[in-house]
Amino acid sequence: MDMKTMFNLTYGLFVLTAAAEGKESGCIINTAGQVTVEPNQISITVNKANFTHDLIRAGGTFNLSILDETASFDTFRHFGFQSGREVDKFAGYESCERSANGLYYVTAGTNGYISASVKQTMDLGTHTLFIASVEDMEVLSQVPSATYAYYQSHIKPKPEKPKTAGKTVWRCVVCGYIYEGEELPADFICPLCKHPASDFEKVIL
Repeated sequence: MDMKTMFNLTYGLFVLTAAAEGKESGCIINTAGQVTVEPNQISITVNKANFTHDLIRAGGTFNLSILDETASFDTFRHFGFQSGREVDKFAGYESCERSANGLYYVTAGTNGYISASVKQTMDLGTHTLFIASVEDMEVLSQVPSATYAYYQSHIKPKPEKPKTAGKTVWRCVVCGYIYEGEELPADFICPLCKHPASDFEKVIL
């Protein structure tokens, strides 16, 4: 079975933001879509390890900022490569505004946002599926939405070539970081995006 087949599915990219108990945060997700028109409902799937996941469970509302093709890699780094448990992602962050529900949405590199209220949840093991009712939404630009394929081809920096050719290397599929060595330690954590060894692929150059 070729797991890379999953990469052929089409995905959008989004900044998911939420707040609860005086704390605010946001993370990058690629699993969001409309599930019904009447009533207007969307679904999102969020990793339980994300602080934003806990805020949604506690607060019951969220904003979904739709990333477009002008989005910079800094946005992905800011919301995807650090944890809201350790840093305040909105401290000093100016490319955002508050919507009617009081939550932040991202204004740079986005073409719209959706505010939603959770109606149902489903435990998926590592993730939680949220079904939510759309409460508000606004188009911010006419720039095409960024797909996961577009991100890989045009936004994500190209990985640096290893200093020595002809070796076995391990490449992070998230950020492109290269680890040189025949074996990747099972407990290795990417120094750039903090993803585990399971998100590395073996490459022989």
